[in-house]
Amino acid sequence: MQEHHKTRLHALTNYLETLRADLGIIKDPKNVFYYTGFNSDPHERFMALVIDLKKQRQYLFVPALDLEIAEEHSCVRQIVPISDEANPYKVVADTIGNEVKLIGLETKVISLFQQEQLNYFFEGFSYKNIGSFIAGQRMKKTQAEINKVQHAIHVIEKVMGEGIKRVREGMSESEFTAELEYLMRKFGADGPSFSTIVLSGAKSALPHGQPGNKTINNGDFLLIDMGVIVDGYCSDITRTFVMGEETAKQREIYDIVRKATEAGVKAAKAGIPLGQIDIAARSVIKEAGYGRYFNNRVGHGLGIEVHEEPSVHEKNESIAESGLLFTVEPGIYIPGYGGVRIEQNVYIDENGNGKMLTSFPTELIRIQ
Repeated sequence: MQEHHKTRLHALTNYLETLRADLGIIKDPKNVFYYTGFNSDPHERFMALVIDLKKQRQYLFVPALDLEIAEEHSCVRQIVPISDEANPYKVVADTIGNEVKLIGLETKVISLFQQEQLNYFFEGFSYKNIGSFIAGQRMKKTQAEINKVQHAIHVIEKVMGEGIKRVREGMSESEFTAELEYLMRKFGADGPSFSTIVLSGAKSALPHGQPGNKTINNGDFLLIDMGVIVDGYCSDITRTFVMGEETAKQREIYDIVRKATEAGVKAAKAGIPLGQIDIAARSVIKEAGYGRYFNNRVGHGLGIEVHEEPSVHEKNESIAESGLLFTVEPGIYIPGYGGVRIEQNVYIDENGNGKMLTSFPTELIRIQ
């Protein structure tokens, strides 16, 4: 996939040139991966892609312990290792020189400490935010990226299918979560793309609740929200089940959410404001009288990160276009009672049509 990385890097370099920047510094590890192919979490250590517009050079600064793997995977060949005892900002300045007037920065990820270090070693520079341009690039997926997300979806759907065979009454949420995360590794995932959510009974009304010692009991809603990372790309799927037989109210709520998800997916196409996708799903829930129990956006972008652009909320007037990949996940969450969420992953193809990438059934499944 190195040619894709080079193409992305060329586009970013051209953008920096239009800003008349001397330097571009990309610090977010996921953005470093997007442009170089080197995928790493440096933790507290320094890692950055630096584009030197004056010398027409690109540098990848990495922790010294990651040098070998960076050399194997990065499309940027000038790799500078930084030892733990060194000041990384001094290493950057010594490598590039400090005659810099304008730097392109991802302002969302630059901390005050990092800014202070840059101010010290590149005295008197100004900066412009390049984060929005990068987010716009990442938002439009290539077919190769879609294929990677699709593979991650296949893995997590296999986990879901096998996982629900293993759940039993009296098992704790945490115990079942461990079973699911074991299956992720067994079926080829690099790991979960976020902390797995398993919630039962009244806890299923907590959209981002955490699994705990609560036991999964007969009559409970069982909400499972999970995803995996495979080869640097994420999946994210939610399904809600019932332990045993559902009540009439459970069936009513479930059917409303299912119709809302279908409406959101059906609305997804190029040429419309993204907010219309949210509105299409939300309207189903509102008209059924449950609007006050759905108070978050309907979806988010999906790719290298499990949450990225675009944000699919009712006030987003950005126009949907080919290449966007996002979730559609309406829900009804009734405090003290329980909740239902059904989540699909949707891609807008080259013809402008919404294409559903998830295939796990949305019919209500009873777990006996």
